[in-house]
Amino acid sequence: MIRIGIVGTSSISERLVDAVRTVDGVGLGPVASRDAVRGREFAERIGAPGAADGLEGLLDGGDIDAVYIASPNSVHAAQIRTAVDAGIPVLVEKPATLTAEEWEGLVAHARGRGVVLLEAMRTAYDPGIRAIQEVLPRLGRVRRVSFRYEKRSARYDHVLAGERTNIFDPALGGSALRDLGVYPLHALVLLFGAPRTIAGARVGIASGTDGLGSAIAEYDDFVADAAWSKITDTSLPSEIQGEDGSLAIDAIDAPRRLVLTPRAGVPEVIDVTAAENPMVGEVERLREAVRGADIAVDQDRTARTLRLVDALLR
Repeated sequence: MIRIGIVGTSSISERLVDAVRTVDGVGLGPVASRDAVRGREFAERIGAPGAADGLEGLLDGGDIDAVYIASPNSVHAAQIRTAVDAGIPVLVEKPATLTAEEWEGLVAHARGRGVVLLEAMRTAYDPGIRAIQEVLPRLGRVRRVSFRYEKRSARYDHVLAGERTNIFDPALGGSALRDLGVYPLHALVLLFGAPRTIAGARVGIASGTDGLGSAIAEYDDFVADAAWSKITDTSLPSEIQGEDGSLAIDAIDAPRRLVLTPRAGVPEVIDVTAAENPMVGEVERLREAVRGADIAVDQDRTARTLRLVDALLR
């Protein structure tokens, strides 16, 4: 049994815990929080076997086999290094680090110590993405790709009220690009590789970070655009256009309904069967990695995605 300790007490940690409960061979370890009271309350709410005083306390406890890091983006890198130095496998919430350079350095460090380091990017392990890969040949030569993830955050209301909130705090690495933009960018890298060039624009908000943005990427035979937002919603799907047909995708972060429309043909609906919790796949991948699976491709895909984020932030 791989006991996974939890660092961070946000809603994403609760979803990870729910996924852990559905995956064979893994179990829930203690919770770590900088706030002892909050940590104990969170551990009690999710049924964790105790709470620790910060990451160091969790690692010193000796009762975990891996750790899931869901702390503010700005402290990911330091916490990854601490866990790796303790010999504990790491699953870190996206974005894994603030820059590609940080990530690549930590991957090299983890490999040198023989420790697993994996980003918790759920799309990489989603059956909906596999369904897209299976359908792609039917589209013919791909000419245009449009991926989007635009979902208004309830915490934007705090920004509008002049209040501070972590996910919109640039000092903590908060950013719509880093939080939601990574999903369409990661899907581009996964399905088509890294583009030759990328350029974009972002809209700033009162907290000092970006609230939404768009990017256009150039490949050899097609162009791709990505859109993301934490301050607006959309009803538009993502789409891949080929010379022989198009594919509409309901949600690029977790595709569940695909509509394939052949050129001059009748649309075909493809429903994707998947676990209710889209984080199950990343937990399964962590289990495989701890058991010895090679995750070099996973780590490289994270690096390529972060390089695109770096370019857009510049």
